[in-house]
Amino acid sequence: MKISILIAALALIIGGCQKSDLAREGKKDMAGEVSTTHKATFAGGCFWCVEADFEKHSGVVKVVSGYTGGQKENPSYEEVLSGTTGHVEAVQVYYDPSRITYEALLEIFWRHIDPTDSGGQFVDRGPQYRSAVFYHDEEQKRLAEKSKKALNISGKFTRPVVTEILKATNFYAAEDYHQDYYKKNPSHYQYYRYGSGRDQFGQKI
Repeated sequence: MKISILIAALALIIGGCQKSDLAREGKKDMAGEVSTTHKATFAGGCFWCVEADFEKHSGVVKVVSGYTGGQKENPSYEEVLSGTTGHVEAVQVYYDPSRITYEALLEIFWRHIDPTDSGGQFVDRGPQYRSAVFYHDEEQKRLAEKSKKALNISGKFTRPVVTEILKATNFYAAEDYHQDYYKKNPSHYQYYRYGSGRDQFGQKI
């Protein structure tokens, strides 16, 4: 590989989900979603990757990258990136429960994160990249806690599962340039994804 390509790849990996030179655009309004879909919210590090992982599955109608779990209203990407808002990068998954279950979504989520890491996910470090399941009702809470317990005793990890199970609060859609980032900027995304070690970790575990 040419040295120039190596340098470019390294820069993309280091930057990862933490910066972009694209113009900042407005946030999406999620009002008016189809009433027959259900909603699930997950935080698993860089939302570019989590969004892409969920969108590949049949029954998932739409996935929106955004921010949740903190106190600040309508936070910007830069504010969340600072780690001072209490928010995490997260995705809101709109799904058809007749085609995919909440339990299946949990399985997808667990397969693509390191649930034993309390300091972030892979190359993205800080409280804004911690993992969490945000439940929208008591049934989601029950299923999330059940699946976390099962994972904890499965023997897959030598360290305890620390992913939080939290009540869903306000979710703020991220700026438009973050939505479907893996489609809009495939080269940057692929360099970041590989360099982050996310897929290698999943394959190993």
